[in-house]
Amino acid sequence: MIYEKCRDILLQESVLIQEAVFLQEKIRQAVSDRQWTEFDDHYSVLNSIQNKIEILETEREQLFSLNEVIIREKSFSENLDVKGRFYALISNLPSEQRNDLAAIYRSLKLESQKLRLANEALMTYLNEVKSTLKEFFALAFPESLGNTYTKDGTHFSHDMRSMVLNTSF
Repeated sequence: MIYEKCRDILLQESVLIQEAVFLQEKIRQAVSDRQWTEFDDHYSVLNSIQNKIEILETEREQLFSLNEVIIREKSFSENLDVKGRFYALISNLPSEQRNDLAAIYRSLKLESQKLRLANEALMTYLNEVKSTLKEFFALAFPESLGNTYTKDGTHFSHDMRSMVLNTSF
């Protein structure tokens, strides 16, 4: 029962992480191509994937909690991290099941790292674009010192949500 439940949760998480990696690439492409409606669509799907992953993580944590008695009986420390709790949990399983779950877990961690790297790459790209635009405005409009104002005259920050340029001078 523990094996089947843990395997099911890990496989579901793995599939969701792979979907998130795929969506992350679509988001990067949408940003590069300035397809903002596609960006919003992909981002909302990514948020739903995140919610599903959080639910699965909660289930996995509950599974670990249910088996803490077994972990304590085997004289493992009560202060194990998630990785330690996982390996303590599977140490009680037969070797074939243990190897299967360990392989799925390692694959899940690898996919998670890919997603983290894709997120960092996208954030780096967006920060570079933001920095370039800020420098452009500082050079093009030195009198405003990079400040933008609304039509009411109040200060407006460069938050990159939308921008309209008046092309007639």
